[in-house]
Amino acid sequence: MKFKLLLCFIVLLTYYQGEAQTRAKGLEEKVQQLTDLTAKKSIISLNMNKFKEYVKSPPRDYSFIIMFTAMAPARRCAICQHVYDEYLIVANSFRYSPAYNNKLFFGMVDFDEGSEIFQMLRLNTAPVIMHFPAKGKPKPADSMDFERTGIHAEAIAKWIQDRTDVQVRVFRPPNYSGAVAFIMLFTLVGGFLYLRRNNLEFLYNKQMWAVAAVFFCFAMVSGQMWNQIRGPPFFHRTKNGPVYINGGSHGQFVLESYIVAILNGAVVVGMILMIEAAGGVRGSEQRLQEGKRRRFQSVIGLVLVCVFFSLLLSVFRAKTQGYPYSFLFK
Repeated sequence: MKFKLLLCFIVLLTYYQGEAQTRAKGLEEKVQQLTDLTAKKSIISLNMNKFKEYVKSPPRDYSFIIMFTAMAPARRCAICQHVYDEYLIVANSFRYSPAYNNKLFFGMVDFDEGSEIFQMLRLNTAPVIMHFPAKGKPKPADSMDFERTGIHAEAIAKWIQDRTDVQVRVFRPPNYSGAVAFIMLFTLVGGFLYLRRNNLEFLYNKQMWAVAAVFFCFAMVSGQMWNQIRGPPFFHRTKNGPVYINGGSHGQFVLESYIVAILNGAVVVGMILMIEAAGGVRGSEQRLQEGKRRRFQSVIGLVLVCVFFSLLLSVFRAKTQGYPYSFLFK
């Protein structure tokens, strides 16, 4: 009896040893295959078979960052290309950095090549960036929230560090367009001042500086600085047509900031027309003789303020769900 128990124990031990060696060999082969694929291209294109083999099936001791997208022109996803460009920068930065290791890989699933994967994960939108940890299933925090973090490469790298503890230092390809534009602007301004060097009285024109200050305020209030920091797309294309207003309160499109700036400008013009129609401090006697023109001017100013301020409230209401107030438009 004891001999039989000992024999069974030896058989089980041999079996588990062989199983462990097989799993270790399988893991080593998978990691080597992924490393070879990454050497060819920083982002691994995944279909259903590769997704099951490298992402879903054990053994696995590595994390996978996967972007789910729809790059085909027929899908009309303008933001997908922009997010992919930033995602590619992060993948290339990690691939060619000294911190590169085989514990983190980058992949991409296109809807036209992996619609079954979208259905498996119950994804009905794109783009989506998800983290598949080495152990366990993805949690809600393993899906990147673009509205809260932004879509630029630095935000993606920071999110990856939060999920995997792997620090990716972003290296962007050199872009000299900003420096060239600044040099051209500096040259034009310098040349203009040189040609007008004998008559620089326009620099003391208060109205010119006032208009410049107002335009600067419009740019800042509309969110141009946020655009420079976060790098949002110009607008978003959907199956139902283009979308110009971002539905979330933590994001916006570039065109949306232009729309807000124009609405603010129209409200300011209306206020100025009403103030001018009221007469101001000086010239009140002369303005009293122009009653009809002043009344017409005040009505135009009032209409501009009411209409465009109502549109401004409508934009704010569209971005802030549950906002209870509206003026003319809902």
